[in-house]
Amino acid sequence: MNAPTGRRIRVAVVFGGRSSEHAISCVTAGSVLQAIDRDKYDVVPVGIATDGRWVLEADDPQRHRITGPGQLPSVDGARTPVSLTPTSDGTGLVVSEPSATPRALGEVDVVFPLLHGPWGEDGTIQGLFEMSDVRYVGSGVLASAVSMDKAFMKVVLKDAGLPVMPSETVTAREWKTDPQAVRDRAGALGYPLFVKPARGGSSIGIAKAHSADELDGALEVALAHDPKVLVEVSAEGAREVECGVLEALDGGVDTSLPAEIRITGEHEFYDFEAKYLPEEHTELDVPAHLPDGVQERMRAMAAAAFTAVGCEGLARVDFFLMPDGSLVVNELNTMPGFTPLSMFPQMWAATGLEYGDLVDRLLMLALQRPTGLR
Repeated sequence: MNAPTGRRIRVAVVFGGRSSEHAISCVTAGSVLQAIDRDKYDVVPVGIATDGRWVLEADDPQRHRITGPGQLPSVDGARTPVSLTPTSDGTGLVVSEPSATPRALGEVDVVFPLLHGPWGEDGTIQGLFEMSDVRYVGSGVLASAVSMDKAFMKVVLKDAGLPVMPSETVTAREWKTDPQAVRDRAGALGYPLFVKPARGGSSIGIAKAHSADELDGALEVALAHDPKVLVEVSAEGAREVECGVLEALDGGVDTSLPAEIRITGEHEFYDFEAKYLPEEHTELDVPAHLPDGVQERMRAMAAAAFTAVGCEGLARVDFFLMPDGSLVVNELNTMPGFTPLSMFPQMWAATGLEYGDLVDRLLMLALQRPTGLR
């Protein structure tokens, strides 16, 4: 698809959202707004406030960044309201200001949703785009939902023959009605355990239970973020290695050089501070230094996971490299972070695809994809 003659391709960059990853979505958007080719694309930043309001946001990358500990960006819900509206000519953005007639900003050719977590990365907004008959970057409804829900993701990956860590799924109802049964199921996995929101990200709400004494507290932390929780065996002694996957313009699948995250200091695992304030908390190897043959196996498994879930556009596949040399798929992220510190763009830069070209490729993939069933 090409934009109509006489104008640039119009991109709605949508970010923020209602999830606990609102701030990280804003940071990601700032990076994309700075990198996108303004000679090729007409960019309209659309923010979703934490209460769900859609507004025209500032086209200012510097406004959407972390300035220090506790100083996180957010969408200003008091800005001009905007909506995505199907029309006879396509799908457009409509501004609705108080005491004024709604006015159209023009047709949208493609949406770049930079939303992390529930109500954005989980198939919900993808369904809205499908109903609006507008093209968008990234996976569709089902792949987004499956990848967001770690419990269902494990079911799909296991069915495809890919290894995952043993786990138990716990709901808030189970924890309330029969907490001892939950403790028994979790304890049967063997400690230490990681307890995490089933549909969360950015390591928000994750806790490590070293023993039964710490399990209740870890469950309460995770359940505060999601009424569905995953209790998973800790991959003790494993290395955390990631691999980027991109859909090729010819319909194939490309994989990046893997990268490794090494946690330093007082952080026992890759938590929020280690991810987004990493100066003293992490060391990154891009590309990762891996034993012979591991890189090839990992890239093949990343492509297999991408295909098994039915992903489109992009995904980051996270692995555990176990002490015995085996690989275990930890999770898929269908909208991995695009901050300057994020691994996904760093891996692709190491593979030969720079940040601006990565953004352009994702938009081109979305534009050539038909709307509707495929």
